[in-house]
Amino acid sequence: MLQRTFKLTEHGTSVRTELLAGFTTFLTMAYIVLVNPAILSTTGMPLAGVAAATCLAAGVGCLLMGFLANYPIALAPGMGLNAYFAFTVVGAMGIPWQTALGLVFVSGVLFLVLTVAGVRQLIVSAIPRALFAAIAAGIGLFIAFIGLRSAGLVVNNDATLVGLGDMHAPTTQLALLGLVILSVLTVLKVRGAIFIGIVATALLGWALGLATWTPQPYSLEEMTGTALQLDIPAALGVGGHGFGLALLEILFIFLFVDLFDNVGTLVAVSKKAGLMRPDGTIPRLNRILFADAGATIVGSLAGTSTVVSYIESASGVSAGGRTGLTAVVVGLLFLATLFVAPWAQAVPAAATAPALILVGAMMMAPLAEITWDDPVIAIPAFLTLITIPLTFSIANGLAFGVIAYALLKLASRQATKTDWLLLALAALFLARFVYMAFEA
Repeated sequence: MLQRTFKLTEHGTSVRTELLAGFTTFLTMAYIVLVNPAILSTTGMPLAGVAAATCLAAGVGCLLMGFLANYPIALAPGMGLNAYFAFTVVGAMGIPWQTALGLVFVSGVLFLVLTVAGVRQLIVSAIPRALFAAIAAGIGLFIAFIGLRSAGLVVNNDATLVGLGDMHAPTTQLALLGLVILSVLTVLKVRGAIFIGIVATALLGWALGLATWTPQPYSLEEMTGTALQLDIPAALGVGGHGFGLALLEILFIFLFVDLFDNVGTLVAVSKKAGLMRPDGTIPRLNRILFADAGATIVGSLAGTSTVVSYIESASGVSAGGRTGLTAVVVGLLFLATLFVAPWAQAVPAAATAPALILVGAMMMAPLAEITWDDPVIAIPAFLTLITIPLTFSIANGLAFGVIAYALLKLASRQATKTDWLLLALAALFLARFVYMAFEA
């Protein structure tokens, strides 16, 4: 049955190899079960509920990817979009987390519609790959900045905006020690380095009395605290909640960042697995995008932010994974983790902060793909990279990059008729800034 379903022989693999690859991928991305709840709980969402939702969304997403698309790619709530959800949408804009979940649901439905219509593929072709790379790296800086703040290494400073925190603070020292542990494990290529490092740092925190937690009995109510709490009418602006164009902007970012994240991951993992066609196209691309959209819808219903493809899937490919059976194994492991998800609240912020910093560092790799000696590419890429963390907004970084690229293409007379969609997106972003100026 497995041979027929996943075409193992055709892909030159076996059940044993796929099982090993699935376990490898799961270990490298299991940290999301701890980190995602730590980020989203800052909005007031029940931490245990978010942990359970994270496991459920990842599990369903991986099963969809395995059975529907037959790819060794694992999915889970995305790093970067969870930070945007918590710190920008809910924190800065003041939008209730229930409404934000409603927007995640609507974006998932739109993913499905746009995939059927072929619009997602059009958008991918309109945006230069350099901006894809800059967005990924900018989100990495954003995540790392959040980790530095959570660790107490970076604090507010009236004179210089930010400054160095109190290095004598016990929790800051614990976070620094955790960063050392995670970094050493990563350098030694230990499988599941981030997850192991988080647990080791948490254990040290408990042993040294720097973290406290009173275990509570599990209850269905605790694990379903975020399930079906999304507010779809508010997300659609029904009832006059007063958020206006802000909702459209959030929806736009959910769509774009998820799209870029998935395309970048698909290209990288497909190349590594030898699954790309000779012309550079990805087989069964629509099925992959359907799996992504379905997982995002399930995630929003369960109570978590947008689900994306994970670059950690490359670790499973390195272990020999070539088919959807790898993804199915990852999905089943995430669903099994669901039963211990409430324990995520036992992990202190000082233990998850180093993971954010390290993940941010590893997201710098795409910068090597940018042609920095070409100003038409370099300037928009730099603006995207720097404005995402410094304005605490993925939307601003994306807007600056697209507008700058369109203007420089026009100024250098490199724009052609095929760039119409790029110019239209730049005009939309420019209108956004004009609107924000008048609102201010």
